[in-house]
Amino acid sequence: MQTLTQIRELLDRAGHGPKKSLGQNFLTDHNLIRKLLDAADIQPGETVLEIGPGTGTLTEGLLERGASVIACELDTGLCQVLRETLGQSHPDQFTLIEGDCLNGKRAINAEIAALLGERREKSGGAAGFKLVANLPYHAATPLMLTLMTQYPDCVGQFITIQTEVVERLAGTPGTKAFGSISVVAQHLGRVERIAKLPPECFWPRPDVTSAMMAWRRDPAIPPDPDGWVRLADITQTLFQSRRKQLGKPAKQIAGTDIVWPEGVEPTDRIEDLSVPRMVALAAAIDRARDAT
Repeated sequence: MQTLTQIRELLDRAGHGPKKSLGQNFLTDHNLIRKLLDAADIQPGETVLEIGPGTGTLTEGLLERGASVIACELDTGLCQVLRETLGQSHPDQFTLIEGDCLNGKRAINAEIAALLGERREKSGGAAGFKLVANLPYHAATPLMLTLMTQYPDCVGQFITIQTEVVERLAGTPGTKAFGSISVVAQHLGRVERIAKLPPECFWPRPDVTSAMMAWRRDPAIPPDPDGWVRLADITQTLFQSRRKQLGKPAKQIAGTDIVWPEGVEPTDRIEDLSVPRMVALAAAIDRARDAT
């Protein structure tokens, strides 16, 4: 894995230092990088999506474990460095896409989507992929939510992100952290905190605290991307009135009265419902809306 000296040298080749505008804080603790790789349990030939590879420190670890890496990098200078290094040393394993990983807040980069689609077709839909990345903070939540809801073949996400985002993903009813992404993540899979990352693990040191987390999809839940997107939309709207009784907001979203699911009352507040009851309420609202 790359040392701090090597990271600095590669940035010099790219023609600039760390860019704060792109959230470029480079993880330099090799033990923590290995911890993330171990949690991801990469198998030879497995497809991995990496967003923001930077100089390629984590990427090298993925390639060493036999992953087929689709990497997306926004920094033009670093893209050139990655082509000259990993692109030449691992031409059959490493594919680089230059640009933003997102196409708006609800879709991923079209080139990424096309590559994932090609690999899905080649495997007959049998092979999934994993997101393994030190995520740029600005892209973390929309990217994770998009992959959870719209890509059933994203079997897991193993990432370094702001501690605040991990808290939201693992949020429990009645807490400030509990929200729409908590419901989606916990309904579709299991959230696990891997490690806390103090600022000194990065160069340069970020202004925020970070953590590593794992999200593993529950294979027992049948694929329903359209339904999962509606679940995210409905719960996000409900949480805008998190402390109000549910009767009025639910009717407003549905456009009519709803049949209240077992265990949920119009006098309940959204922030106090369990994830299963939240999912049942969203489904009831969705059914009522479709009937109007």
